[in-house]
This record gives sequence, C-alpha cells and structure tokens, in this order.
Amino acid sequence: MNELPTECVPCRGDLPPLTEGEAHELHAEHAPEWALDFPRLRRTYRLKDFRTALNWVLRVGELAEEQDHHPDIHLTSWNQVELVLWTHAIGGLHANDFVVANKLDELWDEAQR
Repeated sequence: MNELPTECVPCRGDLPPLTEGEAHELHAEHAPEWALDFPRLRRTYRLKDFRTALNWVLRVGELAEEQDHHPDIHLTSWNQVELVLWTHAIGGLHANDFVVANKLDELWDEAQR
C-alpha cells in the first residue's frame, strides 16, 4: 500500500517524476476515478448547465490555491469540465497530483449531495 501525504508538499524542480509503474500503482490505489494518461491524470465532470460548470471551475480553483498545486482546467462543452493533473516543475507526475486528485474527488462527492 502506497501512502500519500494529506496535503501537497513543496515540490522542487530537481525531483524525478514518478515512473510509469509507480504512477500505475498510485492510480489504482488512490485515483481510480481518474484516467491515467501517463504522464498525466485526467478526469471529466459533467454538470447540469453552464453556470454550474463555471461554479465547479471556481471551486476547483480555490482548492488548487489552498494546495498550491494547480490542474489544467478545460471547459470543453457548455456543461463539461476536464481537469488534467501533472507537476509542471518536473514535467511529469508526482505524489502531489494524487493528493489533489483525492481532494478533488472529495470535493466532487460533497457537491453531489
């Protein structure tokens, strides 16, 4: 079992990115709702309308600021938002990406209640 920190940790640009094998292990254990498109994690959210999609983007942005780890955010349709996680500083995946994926999953679950 691969443990993750509960919050993002500062990432220096001199750290190696996760290997594909490491990413697959973390993906299976910690981000099964996300697509692993190595070296990226992707998830698409369908919302009820455009306003709700924009509000979701704002909530994602607030969480990203709290964690100081920012996904690429794409409003791909009037009600569809795609998030792409990867660590820009190292050009690949880091444990932080899985931390943020978990936090986004929790945020999404809360929004569905």
